[in-house]
Amino acid sequence: MDKSRYKQQLAFSLLLWFWLPYCLTQTTPSNTATSKPTSTPTPSPSPRPERLKVRLAGYPRKHNEGRIELFYKGEWGTICDDDFTIANAHVLCHHLGFVSATGWTHSAKYGKGQGKIWLDNVQCHGGEKSIEFCKSRGWGNSDCTHDEDAGVVCKDERIPGFVDSNVIDAQVDENKVEEVRLRPVVGVAKKKLPITEGVVEVKYKDGWAQICDAGWTAKNTRVVCGMLGFPHERKVNKNFYKRLKKRAAEKVSRPKVNVSAGGRQTPKAKAITKSKQSSPGKRLYLERQKNNFLLHSVACTGTEVHLAACPLEFNKPNATSSCAGGMPAVISCMPGPLFMQNSGLKKKLKISTNVRLKGGAKVGEGRVEVLKDNVWGTVCDDRWNLLSASVVCRELGFGSAKEALTGARMGQGMGPIYMNEVKCLGQERSIWDCPVKNITSENCQHSEDAAVRCNVPYMGLETSIRIVGGRSSYEGRVEVQVGSKWGTVCSTGWTTKEAMVVCRQLGLGYSMHAITETWYWDSSNVTDMVMSGVKCTGNEMALSQCQYHKTVSCQRAAAKFAAGVICSETASDLVLNASLVEQTVYIEDRPLHMLYCAAEEDCLSKSAAKANWPYGHRRLLRFSSQIHNIGRADFKPKAGRHSWVWHACHGHYHSMDIFTHYDLLNANGTKVAEGHKASFCLEDTDCQEGISKRYECANFGDQGITVGCWDLYRHDIDCQWIDITDVKPGNYIMQVVINPNYEVAESDFTNNAMKCNCKYDGHRIWFHNCHIGDALSEEAERRFEKYPGQLNNKIS
Repeated sequence: MDKSRYKQQLAFSLLLWFWLPYCLTQTTPSNTATSKPTSTPTPSPSPRPERLKVRLAGYPRKHNEGRIELFYKGEWGTICDDDFTIANAHVLCHHLGFVSATGWTHSAKYGKGQGKIWLDNVQCHGGEKSIEFCKSRGWGNSDCTHDEDAGVVCKDERIPGFVDSNVIDAQVDENKVEEVRLRPVVGVAKKKLPITEGVVEVKYKDGWAQICDAGWTAKNTRVVCGMLGFPHERKVNKNFYKRLKKRAAEKVSRPKVNVSAGGRQTPKAKAITKSKQSSPGKRLYLERQKNNFLLHSVACTGTEVHLAACPLEFNKPNATSSCAGGMPAVISCMPGPLFMQNSGLKKKLKISTNVRLKGGAKVGEGRVEVLKDNVWGTVCDDRWNLLSASVVCRELGFGSAKEALTGARMGQGMGPIYMNEVKCLGQERSIWDCPVKNITSENCQHSEDAAVRCNVPYMGLETSIRIVGGRSSYEGRVEVQVGSKWGTVCSTGWTTKEAMVVCRQLGLGYSMHAITETWYWDSSNVTDMVMSGVKCTGNEMALSQCQYHKTVSCQRAAAKFAAGVICSETASDLVLNASLVEQTVYIEDRPLHMLYCAAEEDCLSKSAAKANWPYGHRRLLRFSSQIHNIGRADFKPKAGRHSWVWHACHGHYHSMDIFTHYDLLNANGTKVAEGHKASFCLEDTDCQEGISKRYECANFGDQGITVGCWDLYRHDIDCQWIDITDVKPGNYIMQVVINPNYEVAESDFTNNAMKCNCKYDGHRIWFHNCHIGDALSEEAERRFEKYPGQLNNKIS
């Protein structure tokens, strides 16, 4: 054998010697210095008592009513209606996150439950923190049947800040399987994220264990891939892994060591001995071949959202063989388009264009919206469950659903409601393939919009960024890692969009403020500046995906001018009522002597300065604006009341420089006339039923718009117009943009603009096709901008 070939074989043998036993060991301790291997799995210690789980169930019902079910001792059960009172209902509704109860039901009005009847003859005073603290016959002691299951009707008003509600959980025993991961076995794959192929491992005690691949199916793979954030599974080359295992087994089972005639080891033997001494993982593998697996049978149907929901057979301590084939389960998953940049895959998945998520703080979560007849609408939460939510998640390129949410937990939509009682089986390619019930106006309101949180792949994005110096974990100066060096970011040009990306990357929600001066935060450990010129669209998953200078160049490089953020899990979302604009538009010729205050507020076109004041008039395009807050936090002006400016002419305080832009555009997008609305009085004009007004401008009161409320700017107030005195007859586009400078954070800026087709004949004006910026499909939006007459600017 020639020397070069000998060296190649020796290198390959050493590679297998080091690598494969480590890959196939039963347990990979999370801390090798302190963890000790165990040959037989034992039950984990009993967890501490958790808060009693309560849910609403049954049919037919709204999201704020239903049969009461309690999760006790690992099982869901009901409450008997004997001696039930409104006080009991108050305690239960409050537990669920509603402010109070409006009633209760008896005799299984929402259908009969299953399993145990956990409580009977319950007697609460009404102020208890949980139903478990009320008097009763005791857990499981009942003389009732499920014909007597009790229900409640809660007031549809949320407790402020309450987050643990309207979530449909997976309801699996996570004591069996807590966490699942893929461990790559090819060295190159370890450096790439997300990890899409490898050995399936389940977290057990202080380490990780494997699953026997005997009887392993594609359905099992689908469930695991879904948990890890991948929409689909791929075939894996099992022969490749079998060959590696076989070769490794041959190497480790060699009985003799080559010795030279002089009694010394040969170079090859020395190398093998050295590798044995330096590889404790190999010895671990040799010792544990018989007890390599925690599970030796998994039988998923493919629709489960968690491996623990599948039938599992655990390895028995006294079994002669824990896995007949001796191979661990190895799978390969297909990542969605958002997560394919490092995967090296040539073929990309196509994701749905008629389903989307809106209003979510993190990637893979939001209100479910569907496209029908080129108009986006929402899904009602009646019968909304994890199976339907998972279908949505997978068709959008994510994994299975982590949570199905009801009660507009991701904010309310503004368009039509298209679907009700969605009943997906879990295998459908799209929510449009699932049975649904037709909607009527009595069935659902937007307060019942369904939402999802999807499993997404781990990308490690949060490891290259941190915030420091703030008063809490949600605020601070942005420090980023560039190469091997950590440092601050230049605040020149730092806006809400960049700050939004930082908060998203850290998993902290939205940016409430983009800070450009951070002198008031702790500066004891301020680092050098390593990034400048950052410019984001706002949709990036990480700051490194935004544009920035290759070489740091910052006008204000002092530490006190480092960029900073204040993050929040919730944000407001302002949307204009487009139909009201269309209904209220008209033209007024207003005398100049009535426009002095408006001129002072710069609400007229530039040519007004040359007019013969107070004689003559200006032609005004007038309409009403009704601005709704459909988000999850109140909309408040960025500036505090100490910096509001008193406007004597109109007799009010300005809390924002510009709140709304009004523009009239021609076919090529050029402004032919413009107006604006300073936020002279942000207040709650009216609210949805059950929601109280919180903001009123009178007497220097607080300004803002409460969630579920709206601020109405009537057509007959000053500056609620566009000065079209100089506009010629023709066809135009009317555009309104709320919060145009992104001064206040919102969960969604794409719906801040509203557009209308506008026809003006010199005497009269018509608006039609008014819609908010994200209400139509891309095709419909293109048609809107090119309707007949628009291009030649003539009245058709």
